[in-house]
Amino acid sequence: MAYWTTLPRDQLGRYAEYLSRLLFAKSGMDVYLPEIDNKGIDFVVRSSGGHFYEIQCKARRQLNYSFIEKTKFPVSDARYLCLLLFLEAEKEDPQIFLIPSRTWERPNALFVDRRYEGKKSHPEWGLQFSVRNMPLLECFRVHTTVKEGANKTLQATVAPFSS
Repeated sequence: MAYWTTLPRDQLGRYAEYLSRLLFAKSGMDVYLPEIDNKGIDFVVRSSGGHFYEIQCKARRQLNYSFIEKTKFPVSDARYLCLLLFLEAEKEDPQIFLIPSRTWERPNALFVDRRYEGKKSHPEWGLQFSVRNMPLLECFRVHTTVKEGANKTLQATVAPFSS
């Protein structure tokens, strides 16, 4: 059984942030940490092309609903969600996905837009996880590293892990 199965929720979140930062550093990008984490930015990366990207991390152990308040995750070309799924207790490494915030501009069964107009809850971007919705996430999977594309967007590499 993987050691992360016993971590409390806040420690799992911190661990996911460390793994995410290592992924970007391994990809040749500079990683910067904010002094205060109150704007939904866990870290900023600078690509070799000199462009900056804001990264929000989320760690999940179960396929249930998860969300980010819209005020903490505004849609922009420079904002990404780095999602780490710790679903298989026998595996040490999580599944990692890099999702552009613009994905929520076209909601679907997985990426949902909750407006809550006239309600007590704040508007949020949601992830409606289910086994049926998981194929919608596959195109965002990170296999080894991240690179900057020609159109100044971050992209996951497609080569599988080497053994």
